[in-house]
Amino acid sequence: MKTVSIPAIDNEYIVGKILCIGRNYVDHIKELGNEAPSAPIIFMKPSTAIIGNGEAVVIPAYSSDCHYEAELAVLIGSEGKDIAEADALAHVAGYGVAIDMTLRDVQDNLKKKGLPWEIAKGFDTSCPLSDFVPADKVADPQNLTICLALNGEQRQNGSTGLMINSVARIISYLSGIFTLEEGDVILTGTPAGVGRVQAGDRMEASIAGVGSVCVTVA
Repeated sequence: MKTVSIPAIDNEYIVGKILCIGRNYVDHIKELGNEAPSAPIIFMKPSTAIIGNGEAVVIPAYSSDCHYEAELAVLIGSEGKDIAEADALAHVAGYGVAIDMTLRDVQDNLKKKGLPWEIAKGFDTSCPLSDFVPADKVADPQNLTICLALNGEQRQNGSTGLMINSVARIISYLSGIFTLEEGDVILTGTPAGVGRVQAGDRMEASIAGVGSVCVTVA
């Protein structure tokens, strides 16, 4: 059982689903040579993928090309189904920072075969995740800057204002498919600048006003 917390209000949540959105920034779509989707692309990670600050990503033996993808994470605080976009942000308990670790070689091979991505996206340690700040401390989730530094060198720096699908739209869309429950976490996609990591690397993903998570690669 994995838990996440909002230290500012001393709240802890048992993580349920981790719902992830792919291809939500145009520049990231271009850098990977993908087609822009007509609707949000959804994949999932198990809660066992979560690690916290100071822990290590372990690259599975079946991959030799592991990439980082820094993202805004959204923690659901109240249950909802078929949530209207106008009401969506009221279901958010907090915001955090995540790194969607991706086995790019495995993912590319699965995509060519038309198969699901989960073994490329959901392996143990594939979801470094910060603590969360209360939702009311983030005035506008579409006006945040996502950064990632690899071994102290900035690699990602992108605004959530560049999302194709806003946080509110993502929540509304997902709730039409899955009932969203307290403790569910949503990863909202990554801006451009993704790249490869290897053993010994250190990654720090941060969003000003939200938080940061720093992990190493084993």
